[in-house]
Amino acid sequence: MSLIPDANERLSRARADLRIGLPVLLRDADRLVLILAVETLSAERLQSLAEIEGQPHLAITARRAETLKARPYDGDLARIVLPRDAGLTWLNAVADPADDLRQPMKGPLVALRDGEADLDRLSLRILKSARLLPAALNLAVAEAPPGLTEIDASATRAVLDAASPLHPVIAARVPLAAAENARLHVFRPEDGGEEHYAIEIGRPPRDKPVLARLHSACFTGDLLGSLKCDCGPQLRGALAQMGAEGNGILLYLNQEGRGIGLANKMRAYSLQDQGFDTVEANHRLGFEDDERDFRLGAALLKDLGFSAVRLLTNNPNKIAMMERAGIAVPERVPLKVGENPHNAHYLATKAKKSGHLL
Repeated sequence: MSLIPDANERLSRARADLRIGLPVLLRDADRLVLILAVETLSAERLQSLAEIEGQPHLAITARRAETLKARPYDGDLARIVLPRDAGLTWLNAVADPADDLRQPMKGPLVALRDGEADLDRLSLRILKSARLLPAALNLAVAEAPPGLTEIDASATRAVLDAASPLHPVIAARVPLAAAENARLHVFRPEDGGEEHYAIEIGRPPRDKPVLARLHSACFTGDLLGSLKCDCGPQLRGALAQMGAEGNGILLYLNQEGRGIGLANKMRAYSLQDQGFDTVEANHRLGFEDDERDFRLGAALLKDLGFSAVRLLTNNPNKIAMMERAGIAVPERVPLKVGENPHNAHYLATKAKKSGHLL
């Protein structure tokens, strides 16, 4: 193996740099763009950016642009011209919807029509993959400032388009309250992202459909017992059903908040307190309804030797994704648990807007 970092490793570095406020260089055949995450941008770095020749602009998703009444001329994003007096406060107000109701007027925002938007689009994908708000301050530069992580646009797109390969790390017996004959398998992705887990109940045969659950991590519901969602009861209900049947596979995927991360999920909760439903909150933050990648679950199942599942889910999208990824789903097993007065509106929104079968 070469000592030079590959595209996966460079992207991992770039994510880490953006999360601590460092700029990253994005290069294609004839362009070089400096990108910074607005969420972690400091006043000092913003001042340093002003010393570089050129005019930076702000890239935001079409979802966020819709909230701000900005024109997404590029279809799925808008490139916003910075006002002359734009400072860190203005940038944060455009990127973060926390004060939208208190200070709704941030414009009029002027969006660029001309020029290529492909590197801006890629910068937003990178920020999303780093679990940061999708708002990037981008500046085309003639030469690379020294010491910054540089990533190739084409190679980075390829990494983001493909589900990162997962490698088994270790498996060990972990007796559970729901099933004493349980084993926990730990898998680590090549892209430096979070590890994912498979909880194997009993010794399910590999030549027939296994009772399975794709469960996305929910710190608030799974661990704290939050009443705002039904995640905790679904986790425990799935394990209980597998324990009762004597075997099953629960895939615990670290895709908190439908793939936007815990911090952004808490931002969405704050918006829900202002009267927005869960889908509207995600859109105001600049995210889609659901940013998860269920191909991870299919990859884990295949690694464990399974090709067909009886899927414990209320979400038809999971079934479609499993089948597209090569896992047969001959049966959907409903999992209707955990409704309470605090999450009734949330569950109704999932059924109405996300197609969940509740």
